Amino acid sequence: MTIQRLRFWICIWLVSLWALGATAQQVFESQLLRFRTEVVATGLKQPSALIFLPDGRGLLVERQRGIGLLDVKSGAVTPLEGGPEALVGADTGVHDANRPATLTGEDAGFHDIALHPEYSKNGWIYLSYSAGPRERSTTVVDRFRLRDNKMVDRERIFTADAFSEDRFHYGGRMVFLDGYLFLTVGERHHQDRAQQLDNDAGKILRLRDDGSIPPDNPFVGTKDAKPEIWSYGHRNPQGLVVHPVTGELWSNEHGPLGGDELNLIHRGANYGWPVISYGWQYSGGPIGMGITAHEGMEQPVWVWTPAIAPSGMIVYTGTQFAPWRGSFFIGSMRQHHLNRLVVKDGHVVVEERLMYGQVGRVRLVAQGSDGFIYIGNDDGQLLRLRPAD
Repeated sequence: MTIQRLRFWICIWLVSLWALGATAQQVFESQLLRFRTEVVATGLKQPSALIFLPDGRGLLVERQRGIGLLDVKSGAVTPLEGGPEALVGADTGVHDANRPATLTGEDAGFHDIALHPEYSKNGWIYLSYSAGPRERSTTVVDRFRLRDNKMVDRERIFTADAFSEDRFHYGGRMVFLDGYLFLTVGERHHQDRAQQLDNDAGKILRLRDDGSIPPDNPFVGTKDAKPEIWSYGHRNPQGLVVHPVTGELWSNEHGPLGGDELNLIHRGANYGWPVISYGWQYSGGPIGMGITAHEGMEQPVWVWTPAIAPSGMIVYTGTQFAPWRGSFFIGSMRQHHLNRLVVKDGHVVVEERLMYGQVGRVRLVAQGSDGFIYIGNDDGQLLRLRPAD
């Protein structure tokens, strides 16, 4: 590297640090209100998910580190004991056989966390992550109970049949709907798998809370089809949410070069990848035949081109930002903003890009029990949005 190029990247790094610091103090304008950000925690390793316990504490997932208890007042994160061991991507050597390992690096790592709908009665917490050696890993789900700062009663309830030799497109987002656990699984860089029903890659799955298969799933009884499949033809779903009013299941997913999608998920539906896409190959060529529609395949509700790399997603229900109630909030990892969508009658009528280019790669989006919005970025920050007035 030349001295001039080194100086250039040092300048970029310093400007980035300044911008992140300024964001923590800046007031932002949206179409409906003014808000500000404040730093809750720093030094994190790709914060990817956050949920809140009934007592107000947070459970924070860091993709490259693990899961910890978050004190939202102090910003302190206490790692939970008894969780899967985080191995760096190159480490396929000997480790504790009694402690399952989590592969990290690239897209691999810890993905999402969810509380059982009857958490107050049974205490179950669900964690999705990448597991297996580097040359053959997949997406898995464990459940556990929390005792002080320890994970106890931990058990593997599901291992997706989506093994791959690389560390990309795991999906791993989870939500509960009507008592069932829904899990996204990416196509693992083998795009044709998304159209094949004999594997879990490129699918959204529906499971019972213990990982078993509901007998009324759409492909139960279909020859050679995985009975856990709920929908298929997905590339890499990175956001999953149940609409609090309609009860509908919504997902967002990464396209290739452009063509990121927001989808309303239907039972047994085919979302088209890689037969149809609004994106292009990274080399610049078309995807397949270069078509965007095909009989029997669902159309996205919204498409982002150029790509924003959508990530964590919520539908806001709190009172702190009353004008935003009912809006979708989606993190953008590529264009460094928080994306707000207003959806009416199945159509997006408003898109707003909040804090555009000023908050880093937003991977985590959550609503706190305090009604504030929390976002986490790949720069290791957890930020809280508050009304400015």
